[in-house]
Amino acid sequence: MAAGRGSRLGNLTDDIPKAFLKARGYRLIDYNVALLREYGIKDIKIVTGYKAGLYEELAQTHAGVTCIYNPFYEYCNVLGSFFMAQDKLSDEDTIYLHADTLCDTGIFQDMIQGKGDIVMPVDFKPCDREAMKVTTRAGQIIKVSKEIVEEDSEGEFIGMAKLSSKVMPAIKSASKKLMRDGCLKSYFEGAIQEVIHEGKYYVSAMPTHNRFWGEVDFAEDYQYVQDNLPDTLWQIAEKHKDA
Repeated sequence: MAAGRGSRLGNLTDDIPKAFLKARGYRLIDYNVALLREYGIKDIKIVTGYKAGLYEELAQTHAGVTCIYNPFYEYCNVLGSFFMAQDKLSDEDTIYLHADTLCDTGIFQDMIQGKGDIVMPVDFKPCDREAMKVTTRAGQIIKVSKEIVEEDSEGEFIGMAKLSSKVMPAIKSASKKLMRDGCLKSYFEGAIQEVIHEGKYYVSAMPTHNRFWGEVDFAEDYQYVQDNLPDTLWQIAEKHKDA
């Protein structure tokens, strides 16, 4: 998901989308493309909006990367971007992630190997109002929303998930329902919540165990990623830089 402008980063995104910001010599999007490739994921679709041309240039030089333009990115939230792309997604196992979110390779590997119809890495910690918060029961996520009261939340969903082939049709159906209901400002997690309500699927809360992850929404987030980026993630970017 790479359609947003990143306006909360101020003039850092005047000329580039936020996933083009660099940390240790590579853009955030470079790290994510390299990480996907490292784990055998070669069919990579980027949903674009702001400065879409830069992503299209990237796709021309990276095998297996295609772009899907969301012309309504200024009027909808992340679910709208998923909706624009879903007809181009197969019902195979799928990794969903935000282009501006990086994580330790161990988190990514655990997510891929995790058991569940949906596997969602969660940083179990006190959360602020802005966080995508979760509540759980017996290892399963029962609610995911920014609207969860801070005192009731158990941790923060970090913005990437493994979606099994079994659940993909239900996710797409939930996305269509929410769009038809006019929920243009809904996050992708709104579709996950619809699926949770069905009660048919195992939605696993996978602990991050205090390993590195970072979502770049504000200047301080960007600084944190620059200061704490793991060597293993940088090494994977180096390995796949010419792919």
